[in-house]
Amino acid sequence: MTVRAVRGATQVDADDRDQILEATTELVSAVMTRNELSTDDVISVIFTTTPDLTAEFPALAARKLGFHEVPLLCASEIAVPGALPRVIRLMAHIETSRPRSGVQHVYLRGATALRLDIAQ
Repeated sequence: MTVRAVRGATQVDADDRDQILEATTELVSAVMTRNELSTDDVISVIFTTTPDLTAEFPALAARKLGFHEVPLLCASEIAVPGALPRVIRLMAHIETSRPRSGVQHVYLRGATALRLDIAQ
C-alpha cells in the first residue's frame, strides 16, 4: 500500500448548516465510492471552506458517515479576490494500491469550474 492524497470540492448556494452538511456528505461519499475506499483506508482528511462559509464544520458530515477514528481538520481558505464563493474543499490522505494516475479526484456542483480538466 502507498499513501496518496485525493482532492475534492463542492459548492453550496448559501451559508446554511444543512447545505454545508448535505454537500459535504455528497462529496465525501463520492470520494469514497469512486476510489473504492473504506474508512480504514483513510489516514486523515483536511477540509477547508471559503471565508463566506461559517455555519457549520464540514468535518461533522464525515463524522456522521462513520469517520469516528479518522483525524479530521477544518480550516479557512485565503480570501482571494474574485475566487469562487461558498466552496468546501477536502484533501484526504489515503492508503491505496492505486497508482497516482488512478486516484479519482472529485469536483461537484459549481466547483467543477475549479478543475474543468478532471471534473465529473
